Amino acid sequence: MATKFEKFQRRRLISSYFSIVLSIGLVLFLLGLLGLLVLNSKKVTDHFKERIALTVYFKDIAKKVEINQLTKTLKLNEAVRKTIYISKETAAKQHSKEIGEDFIEFLGTNPLQNSLDIYLNADYVSEEQIDDFVASIDSKKFVDEVSFDKPLINLLNNNIKKISFWILVICGVCTLIAFLLINNSIRLSVYAKRFTIKTMQMVGATKSFIRRPFIWLNIKLGILGGILALVGMAVVLYYLDKTFISLGLTQDILLLSGLFAGIFFLGLFITWISTFFATHRFLSLQTDELYY
Repeated sequence: MATKFEKFQRRRLISSYFSIVLSIGLVLFLLGLLGLLVLNSKKVTDHFKERIALTVYFKDIAKKVEINQLTKTLKLNEAVRKTIYISKETAAKQHSKEIGEDFIEFLGTNPLQNSLDIYLNADYVSEEQIDDFVASIDSKKFVDEVSFDKPLINLLNNNIKKISFWILVICGVCTLIAFLLINNSIRLSVYAKRFTIKTMQMVGATKSFIRRPFIWLNIKLGILGGILALVGMAVVLYYLDKTFISLGLTQDILLLSGLFAGIFFLGLFITWISTFFATHRFLSLQTDELYY
């Protein structure tokens, strides 16, 4: 009977350890994914900002040398990421392909204009900066019009501010939830050994002596849970990097290393402090209070 009881106790102990490792790993994994989102949120927003084009339409009197001079000047501007010149002939071909018929043959002339698409760097995609940038180009005598989707830019910037705020709120809430979940798992494991703790205390063992093996055990479980979380984060990051190559999610190795290390040590810290207070609670209880 003793052997069966010992096997039962061993299985229950292993099950308890497994649940702690799994809960720590899962919580840290979710927290790590949120961290990846925070770190790469700027890249994602920059990606969309840099897709917005400002189109400069040239008058028919515009000379080729004037257009080339403007293009060279823009390329030297730190706000400009790239420029694409589209001749009226090229624009006509694209438009005919879109509508499915040759509109020039119908009209007898090409009403389109030569144009230049300008893509700005993300840091310069704001209403005020774009207005100043457009005004400097629109002042050219050979420029007919500068067109861009102003409502879209305002909507994008406003949404980015809202999303950034809620990401910070969610980060705080998730960190609190992570602490509570890991803390509860550890408290349950310590609770199962409350009589052992009290017995050791009654025979004269000091609080630090009793607390030490619990802390080391749970730190080891925390290390396993942290490794499990980091492996999961690495797999997700690898998949996202292969899917969204243009975002370059793995380019900043130093920042990613800091995130992975931060998640790992956060798990160890929460594990240590949770075990410390859990054991302290049962060390402070009277013997008759252990049954409640």
